[in-house]
Amino acid sequence: MSFALDFSAIEAVMLASVRMVAFLVIAPPFSHNAFPLRIKAMLGLGLALAVAPKVTAGYVSPDTGGFVVSLVQEIVTGAVLGFLVSLVFSAIQSAGNLIDLFGGFQLAQAFDPQSMVNGAQFARLFQMTAIALLFASDGYQLVIGGLTRTFTALPLGGALRLAEPVRALTDALGQMLVAALQIAGPLIVVLFLADAGLGLVTRVAPALNAFALGFPLKILITLTLGSIVFVVMPRIVESVTGNSITQLLGVG
Repeated sequence: MSFALDFSAIEAVMLASVRMVAFLVIAPPFSHNAFPLRIKAMLGLGLALAVAPKVTAGYVSPDTGGFVVSLVQEIVTGAVLGFLVSLVFSAIQSAGNLIDLFGGFQLAQAFDPQSMVNGAQFARLFQMTAIALLFASDGYQLVIGGLTRTFTALPLGGALRLAEPVRALTDALGQMLVAALQIAGPLIVVLFLADAGLGLVTRVAPALNAFALGFPLKILITLTLGSIVFVVMPRIVESVTGNSITQLLGVG
């Protein structure tokens, strides 16, 4: 009894798994260090087997040099796609950083080795909330679905044109900055008005030492109004997930 192995199909699945693993290492929510690298590799291989009928159709096995070049191309492609998703989702973390900066929490900045986030309370809290909502709302399935559809726009062994990823990175960076200002903008305006009001009080009554009262007042305002952001956080995560999928499909 003999078995015939299709080495061309095996090569296609391995190249697809390389793109998957490179994406999962960088893109949220799978980039969190709570996921061991072994689990990411197993997940990437499982996803590659799921898209095997798509990637093996029409794949022509190259020589050894061509296979090495295709392997490097898939690593770069997966890393670029993962960075695009990470850049879009960083809008939530950037909004938390802005709230920490204007609310006076930036002095308690620390590095979180699990999520690889360097920020204060609101930055890390927003990041953990976004990851939790991605899993609770099955948003991670949309991200994986967008990744699997990239094999149609960017087939295995196809050259990645640099113009489209650079354009997508530029668009994602602009969307990240705008989204961060939209999320944290109202609270920043309120904190700015509070600082302006404290400055006027100091001019009227210098002995009142209004700036000493300003720190607990700004903390109270930040904690009170910051809770409103959590009410709309599911819609924010939904919008960010849709933007990330759009960026994934736009690279091809």
